[in-house]
Amino acid sequence: MSAQTPWQQSLRYANRANPYPFYEEMRKTPVSRQPDGSYVVSTYREAVALLHDPRVSSDPRVRHGAAVPYSGQAYSPATPQLIGMITSDPPDHDCLRHLAMWHFGPPHTPDLVSNLEDEILHIATSLLDNLQGKSRIDIVDDFAFPLPVTVICEVLGVPQQDMPRVHALIEDVLNGIDLGPEGNSPEQQRLAGVGYRSRAELDRYMGALLDNYAHHPGEGVLSAIVNHQASDERMSQSELVENALLLLFAGHETTVNLIAHSVLIMLRHPEVLDQLRRRPELIIPAIEEFVRLESSVQFWPTRTALADIEIAGTVIPKGSPIVVVYGSANRDPDRFTNPDEVDLEREDNQHLGFSTGIHYCFGGPLARLEAQVALTEFISRVENPRLVVDPPPYRHSQIFRGPLHLLVDVDAVRSHASPPARPLSAAA
Repeated sequence: MSAQTPWQQSLRYANRANPYPFYEEMRKTPVSRQPDGSYVVSTYREAVALLHDPRVSSDPRVRHGAAVPYSGQAYSPATPQLIGMITSDPPDHDCLRHLAMWHFGPPHTPDLVSNLEDEILHIATSLLDNLQGKSRIDIVDDFAFPLPVTVICEVLGVPQQDMPRVHALIEDVLNGIDLGPEGNSPEQQRLAGVGYRSRAELDRYMGALLDNYAHHPGEGVLSAIVNHQASDERMSQSELVENALLLLFAGHETTVNLIAHSVLIMLRHPEVLDQLRRRPELIIPAIEEFVRLESSVQFWPTRTALADIEIAGTVIPKGSPIVVVYGSANRDPDRFTNPDEVDLEREDNQHLGFSTGIHYCFGGPLARLEAQVALTEFISRVENPRLVVDPPPYRHSQIFRGPLHLLVDVDAVRSHASPPARPLSAAA
């Protein structure tokens, strides 16, 4: 058996907790051809260039036989393909994103995120209240997961009581995706089958919810999109389902990883935790540094070259798959000084944790606000937190990388008397 490339090694589950030595090796060849014919981009400058290059498509329909990452479905001309904002190109992308953004952020709904701050604070304080009296907590299950799930359900209008089942289905889909050397194992093939069936169940669930909103309008972004009357633009039923699932999926999965990784970084670096306690105004740049260090989305695999593209001394042939590795680009020493160190006052921290270009994550402001509030509360109320296991166990997903559990021993969780002093949010 031939030796595995650094990229293939980074995708093995055994390396999920620390793919960074493999990324360092990858950056020696900024654009590297892989055995499957894909081209992996690992350096910052080249990543940014390709993410802004109109010759790079995000639409799986241009690459026959390719699987959409979160659906597990392969495209063929005979099979209709569900297309969302993140897997489409202009003009389809522009229309879909415009319709979703209309009800989510500026200019038409400018206050949606900023108006959530009090509610996010209430959720965070309530979750910490529930942990009082405990000496060991799981940051993921007890804090990092329920906070963004509760928020995104309220924002979108998804019934909170449905989320345990919906989250289990989403995890099935993610567990069914393995783009590395373990992807052809019998166990992974079994998981892929489970993921395919769970994706179909998710489609049915979301279709029924959207149909209910079409007949009985209610609160939330999903109802607003279904009943959009402000312009002549409309989403088809399949587009509604795909983009609604994307908003639900991305609206909590990435933030769970962000909050959990942020706590992990602070506990690995007690001086950082002390610095934030002494200077709480640094929480905003701290979130940016945590996103850079531990990108919630490590890469995205649907991009394809629409023409021959010469970059970094390599020609990517037309039709070739392109994988831009955000997690590697964010630690490129040619872009960031001492990239493996935590620097809360890092200047010019234009990381790719939320991507860049036309697919820049428009949920970024909400994720930032949730993390700012959650971490501020954690820092001010949790006494002497200590990691139980390091590294913690990681989730299966290579794309949405984050701890499965994060056990922390604490001396106490203090009572919440009044809202702590906190800088104005940068989310607005």
